[in-house]
Amino acid sequence: MLLRKPDPAARSQSPRPPKSKTREWADSLLFAVVAATLIRWATFEAYVIPSESMEHSLLVGDYLFVSKLHYGPITPQTPLQIPLTHQTAPIFNFRSYSELIQLPTFRFPGFSSIKRNDVVVFHVPHETKFPADLRTNFIKRCVAVAGDTLQIRGGRVYLNGQPGVIGGQPETTYFMEVANPNDEVRQALHDLGVVEYNLPGTNNPSLDGAPSVTAVPDSTNPNGRIGYTVSCTEAVAATLRKQPYCRSLTVAKTESMLFPDVADFRVSPALSATPHKWQLDDYGPLPVPKKGQTIQLTPANSAIYYKIVSQYEHNQGVSWDDKTGLIQQDGKPLSQYTIKQNYYFMMGDNRHNSEDSRYWGFVPEDHVVGKAVLIWLSLDPYADFWHKVRWSRLFHTID
Repeated sequence: MLLRKPDPAARSQSPRPPKSKTREWADSLLFAVVAATLIRWATFEAYVIPSESMEHSLLVGDYLFVSKLHYGPITPQTPLQIPLTHQTAPIFNFRSYSELIQLPTFRFPGFSSIKRNDVVVFHVPHETKFPADLRTNFIKRCVAVAGDTLQIRGGRVYLNGQPGVIGGQPETTYFMEVANPNDEVRQALHDLGVVEYNLPGTNNPSLDGAPSVTAVPDSTNPNGRIGYTVSCTEAVAATLRKQPYCRSLTVAKTESMLFPDVADFRVSPALSATPHKWQLDDYGPLPVPKKGQTIQLTPANSAIYYKIVSQYEHNQGVSWDDKTGLIQQDGKPLSQYTIKQNYYFMMGDNRHNSEDSRYWGFVPEDHVVGKAVLIWLSLDPYADFWHKVRWSRLFHTID
């Protein structure tokens, strides 16, 4: 038999004490936070729809899963951040990040490129009070990709001179003239699935998938007609036109200051002499910049590309010359510029009630968060307890 001499060092080592319950809970919590952060960054993230800008396709109270895998997750620009927060810490409402370190970003490969009609979540590009990766999240439909030329005529989208095939169920805002906007008419509207919003003395009810309507029962609108302002799809509008109480149904007209005739350049004599004067339903033509494309810059188009050159592509020494209407770099006019990344044009499906690219321009590719793919829960914020869940929308794919 082979005998071994006892090891004094082995005798001196005592067994490690078991972890306390507090330590076990702390380790489990740390693991859960790290795992949730990685899943949220690299795969899927949950969002909720807060406004009507994507109706009829997405409703207020829809809870979505947004896929980071489709376009590829992007590395953080602001790494010093409390995990699982965006801009502020919950409850305490203080800033949840530090800008002490700002990193260049890199997008990992995804299994899809951004396509026309994708419903996309992105960081709103014109916001400047937050770092790019912590700006407010918007959700819109991509109606034009890099390299397209977009036009809107009479509310219809044209791409590269041809009518564009638009997904979802876009809504338009109409004014419906009636002889007497009484309870009978309101009930008829409800029977068609049309719901009234923002009426004094109401609790803002909402029906599953219904278009919205704002009634004006006690006053006349500026053109002297009495009636209702209705946001709905073309199919609902066709039905309303056939109703006996509908005297007329016309597209509502609004005057807006749109991109590129925005406040940034309104003071420029060079631009104010030849404004575009585009409107929500009559817009463009506007080319969407593409990576590698070289743009010849002139006073006629410099306003379109100013934010790209000065902000989105991180160039130094860029300014706007009011006198010439040209972009300058280091005090010298830029005659041409080569685009460094792809850009996209985003619009809400509720066309007259959406703050989108028509107001502030292009969405840079590095601001894109992911593709909205699934409604996993839908809660009606205006319904009572028994009708809170929109059961027909649960696990509904987004198109």
